[in-house]
Amino acid sequence: MAAPYCASRFQSIRRKSRIVNIGGVGVGGENPVRIQSMTTTDTMDINATVKQTIELAETGCEIVRITAPNVRAAEALGEISKKVRSHGIDVPLVADIHFMPNAALEAAKHVEKVRINPGNYADRKKFQIREYSDSQYEEELDRLHDSFSPLIKLCKELGRSMRIGTNHGSLSDRIMNRFGDTPRGMAESALEFIRIARSYNYHDLILSMKASNPKVMIEAYRLVVSLMNEEKMDYPLHLGVTEAGDGEDARIKSAIGIGSLLLDGLGDTIRVSLTEDPVQEIPVARDLARRANYWWSLPSRDQDEILEEVDPFSFSRRQCDEINLSKAGLSIGPKHPPSVLAKTKYSPSESAEIIKEVAKVQVGSKDTPVEGLILSLKHSSELPGLAILRSSLLGAIPFLLIDDIREETDDDSIPPNRPNLCPVLWHSPHAAKDAASMARFLPLCEQAEQQPILSIDPYSEDETVSSILANADLPLILTLNSEKSINPVAEYRSLATYVSQLGLHSPIWIRNDEPSRLFPDDDLFSGRILDSSILTGSLLCDGIGDLVSVENAGELDRNRGLAYNLLQGARARISKTEFVACPSCGRTQFDLQITTQEVKKATGHLKGVTIAVMGCIVNGPGEMADADFGYVGSGPGKIDLYVGKNRVKSAIAQKDAVDQLVQLIKEENKWIAP
Repeated sequence: MAAPYCASRFQSIRRKSRIVNIGGVGVGGENPVRIQSMTTTDTMDINATVKQTIELAETGCEIVRITAPNVRAAEALGEISKKVRSHGIDVPLVADIHFMPNAALEAAKHVEKVRINPGNYADRKKFQIREYSDSQYEEELDRLHDSFSPLIKLCKELGRSMRIGTNHGSLSDRIMNRFGDTPRGMAESALEFIRIARSYNYHDLILSMKASNPKVMIEAYRLVVSLMNEEKMDYPLHLGVTEAGDGEDARIKSAIGIGSLLLDGLGDTIRVSLTEDPVQEIPVARDLARRANYWWSLPSRDQDEILEEVDPFSFSRRQCDEINLSKAGLSIGPKHPPSVLAKTKYSPSESAEIIKEVAKVQVGSKDTPVEGLILSLKHSSELPGLAILRSSLLGAIPFLLIDDIREETDDDSIPPNRPNLCPVLWHSPHAAKDAASMARFLPLCEQAEQQPILSIDPYSEDETVSSILANADLPLILTLNSEKSINPVAEYRSLATYVSQLGLHSPIWIRNDEPSRLFPDDDLFSGRILDSSILTGSLLCDGIGDLVSVENAGELDRNRGLAYNLLQGARARISKTEFVACPSCGRTQFDLQITTQEVKKATGHLKGVTIAVMGCIVNGPGEMADADFGYVGSGPGKIDLYVGKNRVKSAIAQKDAVDQLVQLIKEENKWIAP
């Protein structure tokens, strides 16, 4: 059994790490989560790089990384640093190194921190399949020791810090052949380098475990912390989802990966990688960082140790009962992707408006339908309108979910299910508040042949409530009673554990229905994207969640679309093309923002296909990881195309590359007409 990776999965407690200073900025310990970004200019264009560095610093970026693809660029960092300091800007600078130990040695003379990629610092990736004996593996480690030692000695002498930055797609052949293309391989890749640094008593180290898939990234960070705990290591963590892309999808993936780990207490500095102007990364990172500082300030809850079924190091879907939700055959359960619910703003008496709204949303949404429509029932006088609506919606949507928020003094009758009416799931937030309410509600649902949904407090000590749940005569769907929720991710985890302890396997509904923003000055749109991504994405990556709803993002269509985007970001349900795009840097061979939009325009209708747009060979066949197709800059104005990790077309003129990509997708039988 692996060592724990966090103090608790049921409350947010910050991991204790040592402090590593990057210039005058402390990372780890009790320091706030530090925000960083990376310049996208050509490093040899010193004035442009200085200008962008200053812009980032003035926007709130606390650490700026600059690529050094060769020794000349590393030398240029000296002039860049002088010019930045001459403007009164003391933001620490970091050199980004791939392949070039000599460039790293030069860069360490000029900047406060050096980032190396352990997958290519002393190795040239050849995608070779080879079995290493133990003695051969040790010989490789000795070679690695000799290659890495000069940089360690220089950084120690000059007082520089270092980031060991593992990337999922650029693991060395040595690691790949022993551990595979896995989160464990990512962790071991970093630990090889850390052990060498420790042999010199050098500890100014920060780690990162980046991947474009948030699930892989989350598991890799959990594993590396667990393995560090076994070896009594306490190095700070730099968090990031690499190649996240642009727009809403990129923010969702970043929030799922970074936010999930921050919520578990992991993370000391973060970078949100967007294929946009790097200045746009800072507000997103700032909003995630202040959420972490808020979570970690919350008082701890006194509770006994909870034994959960979820294995945090091996993502698999939580087992639950299969329940048929509609005559149309829609079911929930471990064999089915999570179902999407969306909430209408109209009341049952406004049946015609609801029908118009649903019809508008369903047009052209074959792959992203409203599978369940949430409707609030505020008073029993609305029941006749509900019957009319159910009749009208039969065949239009699989089922209605009635959120019964009638006052407890109101008539609590539940209308019977009928074959000529749209099927209904019935949720009453009052029904589980005590044993008497639950004992009344469940028989009413059974008599009406309606599927009951209960809002549960997983910390309830009411044994009668637990007994009623455990002995219910009909299957239940459960959700969190979120009225007093402080940490809903932890509380949903507790709910799943509580249900298991009762011997139940009830499906769980993840609701994004918080009425107010965590921070009053949050942008309404971006704040709720982040909060919904962290809640839903964290749970889905843990394998928890069988129904998902977003109820606070605006109109019905917006709620539906965001729910599907959350599922795609967590790789729980693919409903559209998945794009992996690097955020650009000084190595990039073309305008990534424009090119990414051109590729999206041509291929964005291909459901279930993953396409990577990479600016250079560093982010080429390795970094694409699990992409089906790759569009990679190989030189000025030249593009290489890949199928998986195999290069199939080389040095195509950029003006022809998108058309060639489309042709390649057709040749691989992955194309469908728009």
